[in-house]
Amino acid sequence: MYSHGCRSMKIWVDADACPVPVKDIVIKAGHKLAISTIFVANKVIALPLSPHLSFVQVAKGADVADQYIVDQATKDDLVITQDILLAAQLVPKEIVVIDPRGHAFTEENIGERVSVRALMTDLRDSGDITGGPKQYTDKDKQRFASAFDRAITKLNNRAGNK
Repeated sequence: MYSHGCRSMKIWVDADACPVPVKDIVIKAGHKLAISTIFVANKVIALPLSPHLSFVQVAKGADVADQYIVDQATKDDLVITQDILLAAQLVPKEIVVIDPRGHAFTEENIGERVSVRALMTDLRDSGDITGGPKQYTDKDKQRFASAFDRAITKLNNRAGNK
């Protein structure tokens, strides 16, 4: 098991809009590696039986799942979210954050990511840009799997150096 001092690393999944292939990768890894993996959403998420997998249903409402993760995640945990504003709250707490397309949120890039998000919101609100995110592809799945593996390895190495 991956251990950090007297507490174990946890994987938190902002599961409301998480693509199924990402959930599948995380479920398999959480179970196989015996890492406590918590899916947080405002709707029921079906999970296979495993002592390492759990689900927290939060009330419906803007950012309720996000706030739960902010309140519960701690240094050296891993969070999977596509929510840039959630990532912006977690990165300063030294929480490793990746999105479902395999991009890491870091101290070096989070400011720019928040700025681009604000610009894109303004462009959508003004009607200059329409449509939603690009379709999730096999390449996105592969990029996520690689980033997820790197994040788990990084956190395991951190734990070994304590």
